[in-house]
Amino acid sequence: MDQQAIFKAFREKGQVSIKEGNGKILTLLKMESWKPEMGKDWVYLLFDLFQIRTVCEPFSEVSLDIVEFGTKPTIYRSPASGVLKHGPIQDGVIRFSLIREPNWNKLLFQISQPILMKIESDKSSAEFQTDVYFPLLSPTTKEMFLGPDGDVKIINR
Repeated sequence: MDQQAIFKAFREKGQVSIKEGNGKILTLLKMESWKPEMGKDWVYLLFDLFQIRTVCEPFSEVSLDIVEFGTKPTIYRSPASGVLKHGPIQDGVIRFSLIREPNWNKLLFQISQPILMKIESDKSSAEFQTDVYFPLLSPTTKEMFLGPDGDVKIINR
C-alpha cells in the first residue's frame, strides 16, 4: 500500500478511492466534505481509542473496554457527539470502527483525524489499489450498539 501517495491525494482532494485486497472499492472522505445526498451508509474510521470522544457522546468504562479489548473487526453504533453538527447521523446515532490492522491504522494515523468510509458498489475503478484486506470486509465482522451508560446490544454476529 502506497500510504504516502494515498495520504497526499486525500489531503489535496479531501477524498480518495482505494481498491482493497478483496476487490472492493472503498471511498475515504473528510468529515467536513460529507453532504446529505451522499447517503447515511458511512462509517467513521478511527486509529486511536481517544478519537471516540470526537464522534460519540462520552462512554462508560464498560463501553470503552469493549472497544479497547475487542479482537474482531467491529462496527459500533453509538449516539453522536453534540460536536458533530452534520454527517451521516441516523436517528442521533453514528457508526464507527477502531481500525487495528497495521497498514490501514498507519494510513489513518497519517491522516490524523476521524474520516468517513463507504464501500462503493457502483464504482468500477479506483485511484489506488492494494493487496491489503480491509478489516471491516471480513466475514467475522460484528456490529454492536454501545450506549453511553454501558448498555450493549449485538446487532450482527
